[in-house]
Amino acid sequence: MTTPIEVIAGLVVGAVESVSPDEIRILLELDAPHATALNTGTPAAFPRLNGYVLIPNEAGSTVAYISWIGIERSPYPKRSGLKDFGLIDLPFPLRKMSVSPVGTLTSRRDRVSKRVVFELSRGVVAFPSVGDPVLMPTPEQVEAIVGSKAADRRVRIGTSALASSAEIKVDPDKLFGRHLAVLGNTGSGKSCTVAGLIRWSLDASAKTMADAGREGPPNARFIVLDPNGEYARAFADRGDELRLFRVPPVQDGEKELDVPAWLWSGHEWTAVAHAQPGAQRPLLLRGIRELKSGHHEDVPREATIKRHLLVSSGRITAMLNVGSTAFAGAVGPRFDCARLLSGISEDSTRFAASVDDPAATLLQTLSATVTAIVDARRSGATFFNDFLVGDLESARDAIAAATDTLPDIGGVAAAISEDAPVPFDVTLLAEHLDHLAAEQGGNFAAFISTLGLRIRSMLADQRLGSVIGKNPPTSFEDWLKSYIGDDGASNGPLAVIDLSLVPSEVVHVVVAVLARVIFESLQRYRRLHPEGLSLPTVLVLEEAHTFIRRGKDDEGPASSPSQLCREVFERIAREGRKFGLGLVLSSQRPSELSATVLAQCNTFILHRIVNDADQNLVARLVPDNVGGLLRDLPSLPSKQAILLGWATPIPVLVEIDELAKEHQPQSADPDFWDVWTGAKERKVNWGDVAAQWTVPAAPAQQPPVEAPVAGLAAVPEPPAGAEANPFDIDDDIPF
Repeated sequence: MTTPIEVIAGLVVGAVESVSPDEIRILLELDAPHATALNTGTPAAFPRLNGYVLIPNEAGSTVAYISWIGIERSPYPKRSGLKDFGLIDLPFPLRKMSVSPVGTLTSRRDRVSKRVVFELSRGVVAFPSVGDPVLMPTPEQVEAIVGSKAADRRVRIGTSALASSAEIKVDPDKLFGRHLAVLGNTGSGKSCTVAGLIRWSLDASAKTMADAGREGPPNARFIVLDPNGEYARAFADRGDELRLFRVPPVQDGEKELDVPAWLWSGHEWTAVAHAQPGAQRPLLLRGIRELKSGHHEDVPREATIKRHLLVSSGRITAMLNVGSTAFAGAVGPRFDCARLLSGISEDSTRFAASVDDPAATLLQTLSATVTAIVDARRSGATFFNDFLVGDLESARDAIAAATDTLPDIGGVAAAISEDAPVPFDVTLLAEHLDHLAAEQGGNFAAFISTLGLRIRSMLADQRLGSVIGKNPPTSFEDWLKSYIGDDGASNGPLAVIDLSLVPSEVVHVVVAVLARVIFESLQRYRRLHPEGLSLPTVLVLEEAHTFIRRGKDDEGPASSPSQLCREVFERIAREGRKFGLGLVLSSQRPSELSATVLAQCNTFILHRIVNDADQNLVARLVPDNVGGLLRDLPSLPSKQAILLGWATPIPVLVEIDELAKEHQPQSADPDFWDVWTGAKERKVNWGDVAAQWTVPAAPAQQPPVEAPVAGLAAVPEPPAGAEANPFDIDDDIPF
C-alpha cells in the first residue's frame, strides 16, 4: 500500500533554487518528466508554459504558473545517488524553470463527505525557501486552482488545456458586478466571447430556475449597444426573450429605435446644438425648462401676449436695420409691411378680448394706433403709398407702450429641470428660443439666430426624425419597460440595440442618452426600494474605443458629443456597481480607451493583442502578477484567451467554448477567395439596396398650426411677380 509520504514524493519534480517576490527559480530533477507526466495518475503535459506547480509550506501550498523553461550548464555533473565529482567530468546540462507565485492552495476535510476539499485564495501567504520541494498538482488540485468545482462558479465559459482540460467556470456576481473588459485584435474571437457570456449566463440561469421549479424567463437584464449590427443574428433563436431595436424600416418582431429628444438632458442638448456658454447655453436651458414645464401653456395669458408682441417688435426692428428697401419702393415690400402691421393690429384686437383691464385697454389702444398707420397708406384695396421709417417706428413705440405694463414671462419660475424626462414638442424649441431672445431686446436675437438654425436643421433631417422624435411621443414609463425590461423581465431578459444605421451626427448622443438613462433609472430604483436593494443589469458596449475614447489634456470646457459620451461611461464605471449596473466593454484598441474606464474594470478576458501600445497598457492595468502570461498575447490563436482579475482567483488560459455558427455574431472574416472563385455564391441586386436606402424616414412630430388670423384676409395678396421680401411673415406662431 502506498503511503501519503510516498504519494507526495512521487509528485516532486524539482527544488527551489532562488526566491523573489515576483519570480521563483526551480531546478528540475533529473528524472522529472520531459514531455508527458504520469505522476498524478493521469497523463498530463509537463513541463509547459502557463502550467501550474505547487510549493508546499506551513500555510498550505503556494500556487505558481510556469513562465520560463530552459537549460543551463552546470560546472559539475548531477547524478542521482552518486557523489563522485571528478576533475575530468564535463559540464552537465540541467533543466530549470521560472515560475510566478499567484495564490495559496489550502485543504480541509468536508464534514459530510469526509473527503479532502481544496480551496484557492488570492495572494501568497508564505513564500518558499531555497531547497523546498516543487510538486505537480493532482487533477483535484488543478480543478480547485481553476475553480471548476467551486460552488459559486455557475457559468461555464470554456476549458483549460494546460489544466487537464478542466472546466473553466465563473461567478456572474464577480464577472459582471465589477465591470468586464474583453480585449483583442479583430478576428481573435471577442464578439463570440461576448455573445457566449450572455447566452451561457441566460442558459445557466434558466437551468437553475428549472431545477428549483420556478417558471418564466430569468429575471436578467442584458442591454447590448451594437454599433455594427452583429448581435441580432446571434440571439435570433431566443424568440420572445429578445427585444431588438433598429432604425426604420423594421421587420416583424423588431422595434423602432426611439431615443426621443425630450429624453435628452440639458447637457446633451448643449453638446448636440453646439450652444456657446456665453449667451446661447443659458437661453437654451431656459427654453427647455419652460417647454418641459408647460410654460407655453400655463403662463398667464398677458405674459404670452407680451412675448408675441415682442417678437413682432423684433421683426419691425429687423426691417428698419435692413433699410427702406425692406418696406418701401416696390410692390412686394409694401405688401409685406402692410401684412405685418395688419397682423399686429388684428392680433391685438383678438388678444384684448381674452384678457381683462388694464391689459385689454392697452391692447385696444395698440390696435387702433397700428390700424391708423396702415389705413394712412391704403389706397382702396391696395397699397400704392410707401411706408415711411416713421410709420414703423411709431408702431414699434406703440408696442413698447403696451408691453411695458404686461407681466414678464421670465418671472415665472420653472417647475421642472431641463434634465427631467418630460415629453414636449421638440419642434417648438427653436421658435420658443426666438421668443425668449426677442424679450431680451437689443442685438440679443443675433447671438441666438445660429442656435435656432442648428436646431431647426437637425429636426428637419429626415434621417434623424425616426430616431429622436415620434408622433405621438412614447411615454417615459413605456420607454423604460421596453429598453430596460418590464417587471420580472416578462418581456425578455435581453435587449439588442442596433446602432449600425444611426446617423453619425447623433450616434454618440444616442449612446450617451441610453447609458445615462439606464444608469439614472437604476439609481432611482434603489432609492425607492423599501430595503435599498439594486436591480442587477448588464450594459454591453461593442467597439468601446469608438464611444469612450481617451480624452485629451487640452480639451476645453465646451462639450462635444464624443466627450459627453465618455463622461457618461466614466461615471458608470466609477459608480455603476453601487446601483447594480455592470459594464461589459469589447474593444480592439485598448490604448484608445479612457484610462478611467479601464482602471475600473476588475476582470479582463484578453484575446490576441499584437500592438505594442495595447500590450503595454494592458500590462499596467491588470491586477495580478502575470507579466510572463501576458507575453503570450501576440501568439494566442482564435478562441483562446487569458482570464484574469476579480472573477478568477488566479490567471488562467482558457479555450472559449465553441458557439454554433447560427449563434455567432456577424463578424466573421469575409470569404474573398471562395467568392472570387465561385465556390460561394454572392448575387447582387443593388436595386433592393437602393430602395431600402431611400425609404423616407418617419418625420419628426410636427407642431400644431393655428388657423390664420381672420383680420389678415382684408389685406390683399401682392400682384403676381412682385418682388419677394426676406421678412415675409408666417403668422402661425403656436401659442
